[in-house]
This record gives sequence, C-alpha cells and structure tokens, in this order.
Amino acid sequence: MRLTFLGTGTSCGVPTIGCQCYTCTSTDPHDKRLRCSVLIETETTRILIDCGPDFRQQIMPQPFRKIDGILITHAHYDHMGGMDDVRPYCQFGEINVYADPKACKGLLQMLPYCFAENRYPGVPAIQLHEIHKHEPLTIGDMEIMPIEVMHHNLPILGYRIHSTLHTPHSSFAYITDMKTIDDGELDYLQGVDTLIVNALRQKPHHSHQTLDEAVDFARLIGARQTWLIHSSHDIGRHAEVNASLPSDIQMAYDGQVIEIK
Repeated sequence: MRLTFLGTGTSCGVPTIGCQCYTCTSTDPHDKRLRCSVLIETETTRILIDCGPDFRQQIMPQPFRKIDGILITHAHYDHMGGMDDVRPYCQFGEINVYADPKACKGLLQMLPYCFAENRYPGVPAIQLHEIHKHEPLTIGDMEIMPIEVMHHNLPILGYRIHSTLHTPHSSFAYITDMKTIDDGELDYLQGVDTLIVNALRQKPHHSHQTLDEAVDFARLIGARQTWLIHSSHDIGRHAEVNASLPSDIQMAYDGQVIEIK
C-alpha cells in the first residue's frame, strides 16, 4: 500500500492566520501543515480518510482517477468541510462516503442539497453509508476495521486497514483527534505495522494527545513505525521536534509518501 499524507495540521492549519510565532514564520516547507487527510492506494483501490476544507488544494497534485471510498473520522469541519469539492470525481460514479451516525447527520446538515429529493444538476453525487465500530467493511482490496477513540467526550472513529492483495497482509492504523482510548479497543490494534496518530502540541490539551502522550501510545501499540499528525504550531518546528524523537516515531509532513509493507 502507498500512503500519501495530504495534510498533517490541526484545525487552524500551520501557519495560523495572523500568527508570527517561531513555527509559523519558518521557511521550511515541512512546517506548512494543511488540515489532516491521507490518501491510501493499492494497484486496484483508492481510499481517502477525511476530506477537510483544504481538499481541493491537496488533491490537485495527485493523479486524477477514481476514489473508491471516503472514510470520515468524525463530524468536525476540519475533517469533512471539503466534501463539495469531490464533485469532479463523480464522473467515475457516485462517491461512497462511510461515517458513523453522528458524522452522517453532520454531512446531511452541511450538504443538504446533495441529498435533496430533486438534486440540482452538478452537485456531488454522494452515497452515504452508516458504519459502526467493530463492524468491518471492504472497499476494493482493502479490509477496514473501525475502532472507537475518545475526542474528549465525543466518540469518534479510527481505522485499521490492510490490503488483501499481498501475503502477509500489510496493515496500518489511522487515529486522529484522540485524547483517550478504552482498553478494549487495543485488541484491534495488535500487530499493526504502521501507526499514524495525533500529537497536537507539547502542553496538555483537554481533547487531543500531547506529544508525550502520543509517544507513550506508540510504545503501548508497539508498531514498527509511528507517524505523528494533527499537529499545531505550538508543537514546534518539524526538524527540531523530529530530532528530539526516536527514529521509529516521527512527525509526518504534507506530501510525504510512505510504503506500508
């Protein structure tokens, strides 16, 4: 599987509007972080996780071909505010979007014209699928297990994904906006090769993991490689943070491509 980090930033992005802090004034392109999203591709299947307000900018450099499914983690604007921009991909057929009941409701409220009985010509053709934790689904050659994590008091979805094209299966887990996770969910993460997880900043936050909490979680899971995402300007500059971390736990950057084997 090939995974492209389309965005690795938090809800405000980096640089943050009007900010002149040490991180926001960096000239290093690794410190330019759009809102969080990843593109996962195999030889036959292409899946997007989250579709935030930067989607148009993020997808423009990518080859224009069918998106087989969009997985939504939760009903916050920075994770689904770009859904209207999927309309060019509707020439390949309806866009299948998978989300939990709260996120489905949020999409219906945000894009009512996409689900109207008499839709205006040209609006995105979205087929909305309600999914639930621990109920696996298959999109093309990818098998997906939704798991539950807590975004403060809001239950949201993370995803464990592997491709059936290769033996042994390559697998990774994608978790964003997590503060805590129930012990029972950890069983679904056993044996994950690659972990992608949120690390907001250095100081404590009520609804997101800190850098130290993300490192502790990575050690708990024991993945071969962990990539940190959903990072704000308060975490610091990319190069300096990574220099302080072990080589198997690193901040990802926008546009980075990794192979999951």
